[in-house]
Amino acid sequence: MSDGHEHSGHGNVPSRQRRRFPGISSRAYEHPADRSALVALRKLSGFDTVFKALSGLLPERSLRLLFLSDSVRVSDQQFAHLNDMLRDACYILDLEKVPPMYVNQDPQPNAMCIGLDEPIIVVTTGLVELLDEEEMRAVIGHEVGHALSGHSVYRTILLFLTSLAVRVAWIPLGNFAIMAIVTALREWFRKSELSADRAGLLVGQDLQASMRGLMKIAGGNHLHEMNVDAFLEQAEEYEAGGDLRDSVLKILNVLPRSHPFTTVRAAELKKWAESRDYQRIMDGHYARRDEDTDTSVRDSFRESASSYASNVRSSKDPLMKLVNDIAGGAGDLGDRVRRGFGGFTATAPKPPRGPETPGTSETPDDRPPRDEE
Repeated sequence: MSDGHEHSGHGNVPSRQRRRFPGISSRAYEHPADRSALVALRKLSGFDTVFKALSGLLPERSLRLLFLSDSVRVSDQQFAHLNDMLRDACYILDLEKVPPMYVNQDPQPNAMCIGLDEPIIVVTTGLVELLDEEEMRAVIGHEVGHALSGHSVYRTILLFLTSLAVRVAWIPLGNFAIMAIVTALREWFRKSELSADRAGLLVGQDLQASMRGLMKIAGGNHLHEMNVDAFLEQAEEYEAGGDLRDSVLKILNVLPRSHPFTTVRAAELKKWAESRDYQRIMDGHYARRDEDTDTSVRDSFRESASSYASNVRSSKDPLMKLVNDIAGGAGDLGDRVRRGFGGFTATAPKPPRGPETPGTSETPDDRPPRDEE
């Protein structure tokens, strides 16, 4: 048990001592971009009512019946060790109602939290077989973090809109409008994944286990062949490597994804674990749920903008460095862009020629050298 005390609906939890966070608000661990979007949505009058009205149009009921009929529901009788982890995660994050969890037969390691009325958690057999107990605890904490933040609502909407976009692909403007919304939702959801990773760390309280889990998701069950420091170096190389062409390719690669790349997630989580914000939460100083109604939308957006600006300033990505230089009023923009793309042509420009001396001519050895592809 986390601290030796009983909690309604959370009995029989594992015995390892972990800190608990009574009344914690999801704002305590949410990424600034995720938090600002959620604060704004929660402030919209009637927002919950509208989305619950949409539940009749969404396949949520069908999904619940599907998992109930064709998956294994976690309980004291089935996957009891996962049930203990689930109750422990809800106990640590003070989520009063434990969401139902299902194990679905799928060799692909995956987990998700979906649902409009009530969140449900689904983990695949591939994930259960891949991770050890502490790694799995971080993943379940990740999904409980989604539930506490209310991400399951928007995740379900994202799934619905993605499906709808496929159905109306033959309508040019209709598809364009829906895909614009889907693209914006995906950008938000990638940030929400960083938030949930932080929740997983608060539950597991073992950074190395979180790192191992992400490495296994990326490279399989071969820990003896992998190294955390080398894995994190990949994230740094990914961010800083290449030129502006690579920066554009990174953007194009990530646009269709709902999750950030695994090395990026590991680097972001390690950075947060070393931050003052994380230490303050572990010391018991964190935003609480009873203060959520007093949260300012303007302040949340300001924090989000500040976070993005800080990322641009500190980024080693060539495109972000160029953006930072432009914002700083740097000169020679055309030359910076040309060098950033590695030059626009394969041939270097010839230097200006002076007046020729009579009786002389340019020989092959005198010609300016050519760049090779």
